[in-house]
Amino acid sequence: MSERRAASDAGESPERAAETLAHSFGFQPVDPAEKAARVRGVFERVAGRYDLMNDLMSAGVHRLWKDALIDWLMPRRGCRHLDVAGGTGDIAFRLLDRLDGAAEVALVDINPAMLAVGRDRAVERGWLGEVLWIAGDAERLPLPDRSFDAYTIAFGIRNVTRLEAALAEAYRVLRPGGRFLCLEFSRVVLPGLERLYDAYSFTVLPQLGRLVAGDAASYRYLAESIRRFPDQTTFARLIARAGFDQVKHRNLSGGIAAIHSAWRY
Repeated sequence: MSERRAASDAGESPERAAETLAHSFGFQPVDPAEKAARVRGVFERVAGRYDLMNDLMSAGVHRLWKDALIDWLMPRRGCRHLDVAGGTGDIAFRLLDRLDGAAEVALVDINPAMLAVGRDRAVERGWLGEVLWIAGDAERLPLPDRSFDAYTIAFGIRNVTRLEAALAEAYRVLRPGGRFLCLEFSRVVLPGLERLYDAYSFTVLPQLGRLVAGDAASYRYLAESIRRFPDQTTFARLIARAGFDQVKHRNLSGGIAAIHSAWRY
């Protein structure tokens, strides 16, 4: 099996999948103690072009995926919502738009550069005061136990070092009856799509990153980190091991991305 596909087989144990992620920076082996700093460097370099690159890379489809996340969440007016690795605010703004601002939203991101871009966007959209902006680590959230009705994370969880720690923190900060939703790149399930997707990911994306963001290496890391992330079934098992119930997932665009849903009881 090629390195691009060897990251997380359906038969691989959840523990081994989590360890693979902890010791990988894309396809490069890394000391887990050094991984967070290397990932932080990626997002510091691309923060200013992050949203533009998302549109170009996906031809705007990422917007539909994020809308699907909010649709499945079915947020309630007055809910307390936490968006982790929320960076430039895409999920937070969608939630506020959906509820006409009738929600308490906290956004946590480990990267100050991404938070700065998010705040600028919030000013433009008129939502600056409605979002609590917090610099923090998904593995050590600076928030009290059982304090949120919903937790979302979109395209951020594959960048953590200790996946099990991040899931444990999600469980900790949710109230009983709280909802966990994760949108992440996943394993392609449509026959014939994988070869095309690989060609695009490893050839087009780095070149696009070089031309638009002046950084091919960060977008090579993006493609590689997706292949290191656990497949849909293995990730669902990790979510369940963190204590969540009713763990389900929905594939998007043939499995290029997937949404995982779970509840804390």
